[in-house]
Amino acid sequence: MSWTDERVEQLKKMWLDGLSASQIANELGEGISRNAVIGKVHRLGLSGRVKSPAPATARPRARSEGEPAASTAPVVHGNLAVAVAARPAPAPAPRPAAEEVVVPISERVGIMDLRESMCRWPLGDPTTPEFRYCGARMQIGLGPYCTYHARIAYQPAMDRRRDRERRAAAAARS
Repeated sequence: MSWTDERVEQLKKMWLDGLSASQIANELGEGISRNAVIGKVHRLGLSGRVKSPAPATARPRARSEGEPAASTAPVVHGNLAVAVAARPAPAPAPRPAAEEVVVPISERVGIMDLRESMCRWPLGDPTTPEFRYCGARMQIGLGPYCTYHARIAYQPAMDRRRDRERRAAAAARS
């Protein structure tokens, strides 16, 4: 298979006429595949397609009673993609009532006093001598934090995503 000047001109004409890559490959024949057509189109920089101009003064005719409504879907020629109007997203499911969270009284232990059953949540600036760890009782085998700090550290991905979307929407409004 080789791209002669004649074939390239045919390709350009058919592409600009709105034929699909498969149709062009069938017309050119002789071992030219759909993928070969697509590759050549990209190498030639052919991206635009001719679109049939819509008459500006055309009005839809009135339909008679009992006649089904005409489809409002746009007509697609070739392999062009057309965006469809987005449907409104379903309302999010109501969240269960927030349970009361009890903030544990911190033991505030230093690194030398930290034991295996103590919460390792850092408190303060690690570069200062006042830096401590929470030190509250934790359940062994369920992570390095007490129940309170585990809720802060391990948020479900869905909650993080929803919160991020809310912040983005609020920022867009302001």
